[in-house]
Amino acid sequence: MANSEEIIPSYWYNIIPDLPKPLPPPRDPPDAEFSRIDLLRKIMPSEVLRQQFTVERFVSIPREVREAYINIGRPTPLVRAKRLEEFLNTPAKIYFKYEGATPTGSHKINTALPQAYFSMKEGVDHLVTETGAGQWGTAVALSARMYGLNSTIFMVKVSYEQKPQRRTIMQLYGAQVFASPTSHTEYGKKVLNENPNHPGSLGIAMSEAIEYALSNGYKYLVGSVLDVVVLHQSVIGLEAMKQLQELDEEPDVLVGCVGGGSNFGGFAFPFIGSKKGSKYIAVGSYEIPKFSKGAYNYDFPDSAGLLPLVKMITLGRDYVPPPIYSGGLRYHGAAPSLSMLIKEGIVDWREYNEKEIFEAAQIFLQTQGIVPAPESSHAIRAVIEEAREAKIKNEKKVIVFNLSGHGLLDLPNYESMMKRIG
Repeated sequence: MANSEEIIPSYWYNIIPDLPKPLPPPRDPPDAEFSRIDLLRKIMPSEVLRQQFTVERFVSIPREVREAYINIGRPTPLVRAKRLEEFLNTPAKIYFKYEGATPTGSHKINTALPQAYFSMKEGVDHLVTETGAGQWGTAVALSARMYGLNSTIFMVKVSYEQKPQRRTIMQLYGAQVFASPTSHTEYGKKVLNENPNHPGSLGIAMSEAIEYALSNGYKYLVGSVLDVVVLHQSVIGLEAMKQLQELDEEPDVLVGCVGGGSNFGGFAFPFIGSKKGSKYIAVGSYEIPKFSKGAYNYDFPDSAGLLPLVKMITLGRDYVPPPIYSGGLRYHGAAPSLSMLIKEGIVDWREYNEKEIFEAAQIFLQTQGIVPAPESSHAIRAVIEEAREAKIKNEKKVIVFNLSGHGLLDLPNYESMMKRIG
């Protein structure tokens, strides 16, 4: 068995050169009053922006970032879910990559650390970002503190209210946390003037964070959707590939949930690029039906239209997601690379509703003992269906999924589900 630190890769994997066709580039809107691409140069750390547009297949991980990965517990475990297999009475083997083992409880730290590191190297002293369910904001708050930086987090209001513990953790790490929409930005004021009780959305929080960073000369860190985030998250899939090799296992089915697409892409893209596996399943929320009802168009990642247009599967930047049980999936679009792979038929998709994922979460926690994040429970639902199909067909397939975070801070959401569903 290899030394655990040897499992952590020395490079990130970039799927862009391995896509079936060139990825449509980000662009400014027609007749734009200012260049959104130039705006990126003002608000993003320069090395992060360089990596966003690179076509290199492999990008070296700085030694200091790799050491930080080790410090926060990488490599994360790859666990065989034997009790789940026994419960389902399936001939399939089920493995999960457990990203909830990190200090912040999710995969988000994998890109927060390098973005904070590159910011520190450029002399930045204050980071700004948005967060939905709170995992990304928590990761930024800790990463900023690890490099001696300050941070401000715009948290979607419905999650701010539903998840006070996540807010508290960010504040304990030293972050300033605002419930978005706020009165601290012009865009937030505009939204509140139109609807004082607006529940907020990730797109609105993104717009506020970008405006706030620009107004104060701070740097903005991006948590999902953009290619650089998927690049950093590839540490998940690269580790999982090595761990499976050590177990002499070849994966057949790879599964992950999708908010913006970074945890699915980070997990599955290294396998897709290496042509390992025969089925890749991206799982979204039935209540945020971007896969079933979204269009593959150029659209803004944020609600105010401050970022460049990217071609992606989207419900539209003005879409207001309902205040559902799963804050991390309340986003109108999907990463451009993932969107293309879905449109090309390389990646399959599923959408599940609250009742379906609640049942899956109960099965998983009662068999494996881990409370999964509601977001990750979408992936678990797909895994259960695949395992049951393997039983019907008597197929000895290997199913691997990304358990992108634990749900210990989502217990109020589960309590609400228990009352509604029983």
